[in-house]
Amino acid sequence: MMDQRILSVLCDPVTHEELQMRRETDLRGAEKVFLVNPASGRKFSIRDGIPCFIGPAEVSGPNKKYQELYDRIARGYDLGLKLYGFFRGQDLRGMRRGYLEEIKVKEQDRVLEVSVGTGLNISFLQKTAEFYGLDISWRMLKKCQRNLANWKRHAHLFLGTAEQLPFRNESFDVVFHFGGINFFTDRAAAIREMIRVAKAGTKIIISDETERHVKSNYEKVPFVGKHFKGRKEGVRPPIDLVPKEMLDLQLKEFREGTMYCLSFRKPRV
Repeated sequence: MMDQRILSVLCDPVTHEELQMRRETDLRGAEKVFLVNPASGRKFSIRDGIPCFIGPAEVSGPNKKYQELYDRIARGYDLGLKLYGFFRGQDLRGMRRGYLEEIKVKEQDRVLEVSVGTGLNISFLQKTAEFYGLDISWRMLKKCQRNLANWKRHAHLFLGTAEQLPFRNESFDVVFHFGGINFFTDRAAAIREMIRVAKAGTKIIISDETERHVKSNYEKVPFVGKHFKGRKEGVRPPIDLVPKEMLDLQLKEFREGTMYCLSFRKPRV
């Protein structure tokens, strides 16, 4: 059963109403556990310890396209990154440490990574924090689960979309996203959701590849490049989608202009 403290952070991703844990027995006598919205009766399954807040029919547009892509490449994703770094002569671990310096995690902080992928970022951050990771790809989450076990690290993982986060308002001390927002179905909604679930005063960090990197790298990768070619417009940082009331808005490029980092702070009431 899910810890009550974790359940208190969760909500229906559409209505933001509270959820309850419920056990049910199927026709074969097997017991299953669900998260249930008591107001609407809507149920969310839990698979292998991962609450699932989306079904196949609930993902559309670019989200569906890239969900399918990452499900296909999840098994070899980490190895692919290592090989890429080796052949390019790049210290990807060093680079990752560099851009993660933007994230200030303190002991006992509750931390949310939107698009957690295989969990590589978590391995570099404060061990005593409480980590939550959400991703749209089931197979990336399963790879993340295995990685965390190998690293002797822990995080609460969830299947869902960035545009409809299954977390209550002002739940997190740290909120960040590295990689993915360039091709979300609704980038503005994803940013609003990250702001909603962050506590007042929290610094929110959003980072992804620049158009330069997408054209010079992603478009040329075998089997993957076709997903990035033929785009109607190039990648651009979503600085114009950040609400005007946010504070300390900054945009900068790093890793030799192949990545951008957008950061801002949620104002205190």
